[in-house]
Amino acid sequence: MILHRVAAQLRRQDWAAVLVELIVVVAGVFIGLQASNWNQQREIDEKAARFSESLKADLRAEAWGYEYQIQYYGNVLSNADRAANALTGKEPLSDEALLISAFRATQYNENIRRRATYDELTSTGSIGLIRDRVLRETAMSLYTTNNLSNIAQEGRTSLYRRAFRMAVPNEVQRSLEKGCGDRVPVVGDYRTNFKDAINYPCTTGLPEDTIAASAAILRSDPDLIPLLRLRIADLETNLGNLLVYEGDTHAALRDFATEQR
Repeated sequence: MILHRVAAQLRRQDWAAVLVELIVVVAGVFIGLQASNWNQQREIDEKAARFSESLKADLRAEAWGYEYQIQYYGNVLSNADRAANALTGKEPLSDEALLISAFRATQYNENIRRRATYDELTSTGSIGLIRDRVLRETAMSLYTTNNLSNIAQEGRTSLYRRAFRMAVPNEVQRSLEKGCGDRVPVVGDYRTNFKDAINYPCTTGLPEDTIAASAAILRSDPDLIPLLRLRIADLETNLGNLLVYEGDTHAALRDFATEQR
């Protein structure tokens, strides 16, 4: 329709009308492109907002898990110290207290990670949608370092854990697990079952002679003290990484967690 009008106006040499028609066409194209750009930008903004909120929710969950791991392995380390001091004569412990601390020094824990949003963003090359620099950099730091998995892997494969499990009778280990094992935490709850993940008061429920026999096994094993020292050194290194090497990440995670609480 417009082309027919322009052709007719050209034949009549109505240059003013031709100019008006061209302006209308150019303006229409410009407005159409601008509207398309606005819609596209709105969709990008909405997508960025969804991903940002989802990533924040993941980091809040990770913040709790990160804090729990620090507290948990701090408990494991304190038990390893007590057991080592008892076996070297620095700190007297009853047979049952030694057995409990030596058992708790073997324990390890691993969180279920919340990284689906980050993995989707990085696999599709969309990490730039996260415009909040602190949010983006915290996620990248958290998910590209292996300190959380390293501390769990070290506990799982610890030579001390292996030696203890091989030396102490299975029925004793079952009683230790039942009476003094890990408490199942309430995920996301910073108040209950958190700071004393495994350092709560307990008893084994075992007969005195069974406790004495198991403690004697530990006290008589010459390899146990060096393996405990190695366990302590590994725990201190891994905890140091979480608290110092990733100190900025830890602080940022705490900030995200505080936003919700």
